[in-house]
Amino acid sequence: MNKKLVKRIGIGVGLYAAFVMAVITFYPDTPQDMDWKDREEYNKIQISKLELGLQKKQVIELLGSPDITEAKRNDDKELQVMFYRTQHRQADGITTEDECTALLFENNELIAWGDSAYQSYVDG
Repeated sequence: MNKKLVKRIGIGVGLYAAFVMAVITFYPDTPQDMDWKDREEYNKIQISKLELGLQKKQVIELLGSPDITEAKRNDDKELQVMFYRTQHRQADGITTEDECTALLFENNELIAWGDSAYQSYVDG
């Protein structure tokens, strides 16, 4: 009887492990699929890992589509600022710039992020 119990427990653990692996494999959690709270935390963590010089495409692959974006051309450079939600301010269902971290790109290359990035964009 003890042998049967151990066998059943082993089968149960095996089935649970198979289920967990299936969930991990077939249901990846992408930024677009997260609720706003999880997305904010995810964005904070990923933004803290950024390095200057990353290409815009690399950042989008990491963070997903931005919540807000602006772009302009100045002389021979293209500037784009992308905003990713990183802090909750007001429960109104609208993401605003003050709830986001700005990432500034010049000619598709990351040159700044944080509070000064948007000001550089406005000034530049």
